[in-house]
Amino acid sequence: MKNVMKFLKNKSGATAIEYGLIASLIAVAIIGGVSAVGGSANQTFTTISTSLDAAS
Repeated sequence: MKNVMKFLKNKSGATAIEYGLIASLIAVAIIGGVSAVGGSANQTFTTISTSLDAAS
């Protein structure tokens, strides 16, 4: 019974899970930001390429 009570009082597993959740949320935010910037950069390079093709 003492082992069960000791296990229930142990909070280190909960802390590890919380850190894992925070890390995954940060990763999702980074992926979203990179995707948004990547789409914008792609559009910019397409516009420049079209302008250069028209100029020549």
